[in-house]
Amino acid sequence: MSSTPSAAASKAVLLLSCPDRVGLVARIANFIYERGGNILDLNEHVDVEEHHFFLRVSWSLDHFSIPVDDLESAFAPLAREFRANWTIRFSGTRPRMAVFVSKYDHCLREILWRHSLGEFDIDIPLILSNHPDLAPLAGQHGIPFHVIPVTPESKVEAELRQMALCDEHGIDTIVLARYMQVLSPEFTRRWAGRIINIHHSFLPAFVGGNPYRQAYERGVKLIGATSHYVTDELDEGPIIEQDIIRISHRDTLDDLVRKGRDLERLVLARALRLHCDHRILLNGRKTVVFD
Repeated sequence: MSSTPSAAASKAVLLLSCPDRVGLVARIANFIYERGGNILDLNEHVDVEEHHFFLRVSWSLDHFSIPVDDLESAFAPLAREFRANWTIRFSGTRPRMAVFVSKYDHCLREILWRHSLGEFDIDIPLILSNHPDLAPLAGQHGIPFHVIPVTPESKVEAELRQMALCDEHGIDTIVLARYMQVLSPEFTRRWAGRIINIHHSFLPAFVGGNPYRQAYERGVKLIGATSHYVTDELDEGPIIEQDIIRISHRDTLDDLVRKGRDLERLVLARALRLHCDHRILLNGRKTVVFD
């Protein structure tokens, strides 16, 4: 249920969801209090239609009486009583993220720039692509770049190689930074809740190639971008983050492409921050995001 704790961990984060009942917040807060923990942040939500409870709580481990190695087993009886889905994460434990790209570079550049600033508390052991075009960009940041061509005939073999590389490098999260390939159900199920994608909010209204041209020709007044978790249903996974920008008759097709590109990189960056900060819980086809 937990990530591998660091000996230097100073903070724990619990993400929990379970059937709603009276006293959940009090019981969990008391568990932390009785063991010397100081709560730093607590957010909770109840889905009143589904009668389901969601919670994110972080607390200091400075005077906590339970060693980090024993925290999972200590909390497990309470979680079983609540019939909860839960994870505990620790500060000092950096998620390991693989970035999948094709030829578009704007989202990859945004991720690598923010990563170089220390904005994302993650490691990026590798970048995977079906084209060699962005290898120089990866090289500038000292990140290994692996090219695995994908054709209809080689798709199965290519995914096996991709999964083997991700396993070899202990990848927790996969980001599709404008990776222009559809992942198989076997791939998405293996990393369920851990693959993040970015696409135009035009979908499904403007499907297929050249969505910005389609939007331009229809005279749209708003364009947008959506970041979501990837599931078996193409572009139908739980939404993490969205944004829009207004368009006028003065905007050219190039303007739409530029504005859309800016939205895509910013929306994806916000989604990654939320995911890496452990602020998202899945709620069926939706998400609960504690920002």
